[in-house]
Amino acid sequence: MVTTLAIDCGGGGIKASVLDEAGTMRARPLRVPTPYPLPPELFVRTLLDLGGRLPTADRLTVGVPGMIRHGVVVATPHYVTRSGPRSRVDPDLLAEWSGWDARGALADAFGVPALVLNDAEVHGAGVVAGTGCELVLTLGTGLGSALFDGGVLAPHLELSHAPVRWGTTYDTYVGEPERRRLGDAFWSRRIRQVVDGLRPVFRWDRLYLGGGNSRLIRPEQLARMGDDVVVVPNTAGIVGGVRAWELSVGRRDART
Repeated sequence: MVTTLAIDCGGGGIKASVLDEAGTMRARPLRVPTPYPLPPELFVRTLLDLGGRLPTADRLTVGVPGMIRHGVVVATPHYVTRSGPRSRVDPDLLAEWSGWDARGALADAFGVPALVLNDAEVHGAGVVAGTGCELVLTLGTGLGSALFDGGVLAPHLELSHAPVRWGTTYDTYVGEPERRRLGDAFWSRRIRQVVDGLRPVFRWDRLYLGGGNSRLIRPEQLARMGDDVVVVPNTAGIVGGVRAWELSVGRRDART
């Protein structure tokens, strides 16, 4: 039986567990706060320390916020900052993370085949049905997104950095700081407005709302979004670590 160490990396915390081939957790998930400042070397050590507290696994899946192409970091919004999300960008960290081969570094550090994707893509792998056009939006520190067509993962787009109104990005418009400022009721209304605005863009068959804050959407706002919008558990960010390997077939996204 092949086991997978799945690590879900966020702006505020990093969670991990070990899963069997069916996606069943073989250990209670562990979580540690995301340390800042966070150069790639500390990122690797943090994941190694977390994985060392869990049963050994045959392979590794890591979901990282930002633009990841073939395991290489193109851009990551939080880890290049001095003290975490919404703080000042550190030019040295920006240079270290840009073009960093995360997949290669983690495969070498753990000594097992590694798969590194955007965190919303791993989340989506854990929930999509594999039929039709399926969009995944994760609500947490910011906004994550992943698009699937017939279970095939589309090229990643950083929707979170697109302007939604008055020069404000989606990341800022619906992220955790705004939820705290607005309160759940007004924030939930804002989520519905975002869903309504994206519907004619994607024409999805099913929209999945995940991430840690999805459970805070008010029921009355969720009902107004339509039957094709579903809230899914945040644990999908870990459970998807197994199914994500199916997405890599033919894409050369895994490295031993």
